[in-house]
Amino acid sequence: MEIISVIKYEGSNEVFAYKHPKEDITIGSQLIVHESQEALFFRDGKALDLFTAGRHTLTTYNIPLLRDLMKLGTGGENVFHAEVYFINMTTQMGILWGTDSKVRLFDPASGLHVEIGASGSFNLKVTDSRKLILKIVGTTDGLLQSDIVGGEGVGYGTSKFRSLVINKVKAILARVIKEENLNILEIDAYLDVLSERLRKEINEEFFEYGLFMPEFYVTTIMTPDDDPNFQRLKQQFADKTLKVREEEVRRAEAEAAQGRKIVEAQTEAQLKMVGAQGEAEALRIKAQAEADAYRMKAEAEAQEMKMKGYSYQDETARKVGMEAMQNGITGGGSGGGAAGTIGDVAGLGVALGAMGGVINMTKDALNPIMGQSTQLGQGFGGVVSGNPSAQQQVAPAAPVDASQPSAPAAPVAPAPAAPADPTSAAPSVPVAGAWTCPSCGKGLTSKFCPDCGTTRPE
Repeated sequence: MEIISVIKYEGSNEVFAYKHPKEDITIGSQLIVHESQEALFFRDGKALDLFTAGRHTLTTYNIPLLRDLMKLGTGGENVFHAEVYFINMTTQMGILWGTDSKVRLFDPASGLHVEIGASGSFNLKVTDSRKLILKIVGTTDGLLQSDIVGGEGVGYGTSKFRSLVINKVKAILARVIKEENLNILEIDAYLDVLSERLRKEINEEFFEYGLFMPEFYVTTIMTPDDDPNFQRLKQQFADKTLKVREEEVRRAEAEAAQGRKIVEAQTEAQLKMVGAQGEAEALRIKAQAEADAYRMKAEAEAQEMKMKGYSYQDETARKVGMEAMQNGITGGGSGGGAAGTIGDVAGLGVALGAMGGVINMTKDALNPIMGQSTQLGQGFGGVVSGNPSAQQQVAPAAPVDASQPSAPAAPVAPAPAAPADPTSAAPSVPVAGAWTCPSCGKGLTSKFCPDCGTTRPE
């Protein structure tokens, strides 16, 4: 009887698929599949049962697809013929690629044609074991990492996908540079964009073979430094960069100058505003001080008036009366000689009388002035004081009728002489325009009574 065997694979991680050398398998053999593997059974060129990670005992129960095809021998034979492929499901890292020739393309920035090369690496993993074995491995012994794009050195050795990768890189590289309007001299700044675009395009091809490329990297762009067109391109780019930089510097200087002028204007305006505010504040403080001084002076005067017993109106009337008196005394009257003096004194008496009658000033304030006016009136015969009987002898003048012709004045008989009395005053002589105050009985020549303020009757 065939000895029961153990079927497994523990080899290099750079192997994508491995064909186990044992093809005649005994029923009851042990199949060991690791976590990173799958095992696929073939019979008569057909992919049948697929085993995932674990230990599997091969019986007719767990190989249903093989059971119908295999022929169990008689006489105790229990061996069937099959091929077993172990597929590595891990991600293969750092598979190198590179263009075998220059990529001729049109630089959109300068309008020049240049030739560049590219290289890099990618990662690859198996996603469908059946597709991989049926479309790539076939009846070979397996598939190595070097079989994808080449062996030692980029672009060398047996390769199943080198042409696919290089063709995609060349076509897509030139197309992306044109579509994205990329500058060849700045191409390194867009390596990630190129890498992602290439990864998507190449994965569409790998999908048909059960493979998937999770990462694709463009690590190097080889520029033709000895190409005259490339040298002209670099010179144009340098000139353009310098001009742009110079323009940026001039614009920055202009903006700085403009900003400085704006700041200076704002500063000047602020200084003027501060100065105006200071002047206004000074004027306000001065006006406030003057107002406070005036208020304090007025309060002091009001307090003084209150203590003396009269008000502001009384003080105003007093000043008016004093001014009228001064005008009368210094010759402000209209008449001349004795008559003018009498009129001025009379006017002064009127003013003082009006003041006393209208605002009712106290006698303490008026007595000095009234005493002077009374003495002046006695000197000119306006008022006879000290003899009540003499005051009543002053008769008012008779009114004159202008419509009647004037008659000669009748002779006046002299009054009989009275006996001389040394103790009595001499009788007063009548004065023209004199009148007797009906309220207090004084004989007056002014228009108002200086004591009670009564107006002289017409």
